[in-house]
Amino acid sequence: MELRHVRYVLALAEECHFGRAAQRLHVAQSALSQQLKQLERELGTTLFTRSTRRVELTEAGRQLVTYARSILAEVERAEEQMALLAAGRAGRVSIGFVGTATYDVLPQIARTVRAQLPDVALELRGELLNPELVEGLRNGTYDLALLRSDTPTDAAIAFTPLRSERLVAALPAGHRLAGRSRIPLGELADEPFVVHPSRDRSSMHGRVLDACARAGFVPSPLIEVGETSTLVVFVAAGHGVALVPESVQSLALDGVAYVPLTEAETVTLGLARRGRRNSPATERVAAIVEQHMRH
Repeated sequence: MELRHVRYVLALAEECHFGRAAQRLHVAQSALSQQLKQLERELGTTLFTRSTRRVELTEAGRQLVTYARSILAEVERAEEQMALLAAGRAGRVSIGFVGTATYDVLPQIARTVRAQLPDVALELRGELLNPELVEGLRNGTYDLALLRSDTPTDAAIAFTPLRSERLVAALPAGHRLAGRSRIPLGELADEPFVVHPSRDRSSMHGRVLDACARAGFVPSPLIEVGETSTLVVFVAAGHGVALVPESVQSLALDGVAYVPLTEAETVTLGLARRGRRNSPATERVAAIVEQHMRH
């Protein structure tokens, strides 16, 4: 049985007339009759009773028509789904977010994509470090990654800078500098610093140390934590101070004061993806992310 046989059975069942069914199917009446007789021989049963005036379904024919409608409906759904996939309007897209992008960017991106591409299934994971995200792009865990970098770290990964953020000081709410409108970074030279893991695990670790070096000091001691949310909690608990991108201020937490620096220390947030082999849905989501982040 072929798909055309299914269409032939359904057309004749609905028209109850070979001439009209053949006209609807754009085939010769003799060819239609021959094909249906061949199908009946193949199935070993009669599907239609034929007379000079009328064609009627047998019990077997009625059963087959039920299947035929279901089969054609599934075929139509498959065609529609394939068209959506080809247009990038359906599929599955996995996005990983560096820790500091988790709080202000992830919820907004999720809402925008779901509004514009309701048939695309998003898989979102936040609070990740750059090396995890880059490795996830390499091995296919993530299709896209929002991470902090100025240049691509891998020739196989394309990186698009999206926005530059100033670093701000995160201080315990009772800190002597917490009420200032702006402070020089050098005023924190004697403070313990809460930082992300060392350079080979987090890009922010190196950025903080470089900023402190430009301000004329080496921060010590260093308290390393894996997640930005944990870093802010440590600051709130009075374990030290930290430098964070200004977007982290959206993570409102009692006991923390964010104070701008007099220095123009910045970090870049960008979108990374594999340089090739991206699905149409991935490219559509990437375009939405880029448009959203630039407005």
